[in-house]
Amino acid sequence: MVSFLNDYNTIASKEILEALLKYQAEPNIGYSLDYHTKNAIKILQQKLNTTADIYFLGGGTITNRISLYQMLKPFEAVICVETGHINVHETGAVESTGHKVLTVKGTNGKILIDEVKTLLNDHTDNHKVLPRAIYISNSTEIGTLYTKKELIDIYNFAHQNDLYLFVDGARLGVALASESNDIEFSDYAKYSDMFYIGGTKNGAPFGEALVIVNETLKKNFNYLLKNQGGLFAKGFVLGIVFETLFENDLYFKLAKNSIKYAKELREVFKKANIKEEYINDTNQVFVRLDKTTFDKLSKDILFEKWENKGEFIISRFVTNIATNDQDIKEIKKILGIK
Repeated sequence: MVSFLNDYNTIASKEILEALLKYQAEPNIGYSLDYHTKNAIKILQQKLNTTADIYFLGGGTITNRISLYQMLKPFEAVICVETGHINVHETGAVESTGHKVLTVKGTNGKILIDEVKTLLNDHTDNHKVLPRAIYISNSTEIGTLYTKKELIDIYNFAHQNDLYLFVDGARLGVALASESNDIEFSDYAKYSDMFYIGGTKNGAPFGEALVIVNETLKKNFNYLLKNQGGLFAKGFVLGIVFETLFENDLYFKLAKNSIKYAKELREVFKKANIKEEYINDTNQVFVRLDKTTFDKLSKDILFEKWENKGEFIISRFVTNIATNDQDIKEIKKILGIK
C-alpha cells in the first residue's frame, strides 16, 4: 500500500544506512564520547553559529520530557497551545515529571502572546503553579509555521516575563524547507533558550539533536540525561546519524523532498475539489473527505483519520523523504485525476 500515514515510516535515508554500514565494525567509545558525536556537534555549532551545548537523544517525547524537566522547579509549569504535542500526543510525559501543562487556545496551531499574558495574570499567588516556560513547535501540530517576527516577539516576551522559550523541532526540517519560511537555521540559536532538531521525521532511523543555548540550563544536564534514561550506551550511532545529516546538508535536501510532494498532493486534491482544512505549505496535508471518498482512498492508501465531523472526515496525509511520483500517481488514479 501507498503510505501517507506519517513521516517516519521508512528506516532511514540511504545515505545514513550507507554510513552506518561503513562504520559497522569500527570500535567506538560509548556514551557519546566518540569522534563521530564530537564531530557532529562541531558541525552543528558551526552551522548554527553558536557555542551552545548539544546532546543527541532517541526521540521527541523523551527530548521534550527531559528538556522541560531541566527548565522547571517542582512548583513550575509550561505553557503551550491546546493542540501542542506535549498536551495531546505524549501520554502526559511532561506531567509525569510533576509539572503541569497549562494551555491557551492559540490560532492556527500557534501561541498568542495576549493569551499568555492573560494566563500569567491568573497565576500570581502560591496556590497555583508558577508558569516558567513557553513551549512551541515549528512546524506546528497542524503544519503551520511561525514567522521570524513571531519567534522573536515570543522570545522577547518570554524573557521580559522571566520565562524560558523551548522550541520543539520534530519537524524543523520541513519548516526550514517551506517556501513561506523566513526563519534561518541559526535564528533558533538566537531566539530560544533550548530547541531541538528533529531527525526521526527527516531521514534518521531515530534521534533528535537538543541544543541548549541558555547558560543557566546547561548546568548538570548530562546528569539529568543519564538519570532519566536518555543517554545511549551506543551514542556513536546517533553521532554517525547527525554527522551524515549535516556534513553535506543532507538534512535540508531530504526535507525538500517532503515539501515537493506535499505541494503536488495539494494540487491533486484541489483538482478533485477536495477542500483543505488547515492551510499550510509544509508536509502535513489536512483535507475534508466525504465518507465515500474516505472509504475509496482507504482501500489502497494509508493516511490518518484526524477528526470525524459527521458530514465530512478531516484526514491527514503526510509526505516524507521517501514519497515519490508513483505515490502521487496512485492518489490521482483513485480520485480519477489525469
